[in-house]
Amino acid sequence: MKKFFRILIWVIIAAAFLGTLAFLASKSKKKPVVYEIHKPTKIDIVKKTIATGSVLPRKEIQIKPQISGIVQEIYLEAGQMVKEGQVIARIKVIPDMISLNAAESRVKQAELNFENEKLKFERQQQLYKKNVISESEFQNAELAYNSANEELQTAKNNLDIIKEGVNRKAETATNTLIRSTISGMLLDIPVKEGNSVIQSNNFNDGTTIAIVADMTDMIFEGKVDETEVGKIVEGMPLKLTIGAIESERFDANLEYISPKGVEENGAIQFDIKAKVELKKNQFIRSGYSANAEIELERRDSVMAITEGLITFSADTAFVQVLTSDSITIPQTFDKRKIEIGLSDGINIEVTEGLSWDDLLKGEPKKEEKKKGPQAQS
Repeated sequence: MKKFFRILIWVIIAAAFLGTLAFLASKSKKKPVVYEIHKPTKIDIVKKTIATGSVLPRKEIQIKPQISGIVQEIYLEAGQMVKEGQVIARIKVIPDMISLNAAESRVKQAELNFENEKLKFERQQQLYKKNVISESEFQNAELAYNSANEELQTAKNNLDIIKEGVNRKAETATNTLIRSTISGMLLDIPVKEGNSVIQSNNFNDGTTIAIVADMTDMIFEGKVDETEVGKIVEGMPLKLTIGAIESERFDANLEYISPKGVEENGAIQFDIKAKVELKKNQFIRSGYSANAEIELERRDSVMAITEGLITFSADTAFVQVLTSDSITIPQTFDKRKIEIGLSDGINIEVTEGLSWDDLLKGEPKKEEKKKGPQAQS
């Protein structure tokens, strides 16, 4: 009896050992990999480049004063439309004391001279009426009187200009009135009433009173990398995407490509400009950031596959073509050389080496995880 139990125990141990070995062997055996299968497709392939930049008015003018002083009045505000010659602001002149003193002195001297010539003229006039003096002597006295009067008026006008920036005879031509030089929209008035301003001269740009722009003529200014600037030409169409106006795209035409590049962050960039085609009653604010999509090359209705299906060896492209009858286990593939064409970064044109019926090896399929029992609430 003891011998029977001893044999039984050894049989159980042997069975457990063999079962363990079988379990480990089954676990260590790799499952065959199943790959995703792809077919060539007929699509349009477009190679594009993106230029970043902003939308700006073609004509944007800074209005600067021709006289220094203090802003006395501002008649308009940003956002309003102005016409050429329309008054935007008025400047109050702060006279230079030395010039003011000299002008006042000149007026006093002119008044004294005028009074003296006036007495002479009146005396000569009486004598002429009595035929005591000749006509030529009277005319000389009259000329001296008129010259003294003109000198007095000139001195007074000069004093008015120094004190007020304008004389009584030419108020419309005064430098104290700041006028718009073009018709358009007031983009900004960076000064306020009471601010001091400096006139524009050879040594100073002057204080900007207002910025006026024609908002009906907008351009896109951006930059293109040196690797792609040789592929674009003036006249090419662009599609603008403005970050602040996501629902709409704008057409533009390339007008300018800079002949000289500028280094930025280690890369050479070339400036470009494009005219934005605005529709009727369409409005774009100045300074909007935008991206310009430029079509470099295009292939319509060509055979294409995703670039991820291709492997490269030196300069040769290869794909794995399914040779087995089933797309499931077992799968066998044959390496095949193909000729490729234009790529848009995702899809690539295949010019030779594939037919429409070929099936191509993709990425391994991911196993679906079995869902465990739902936890009881």
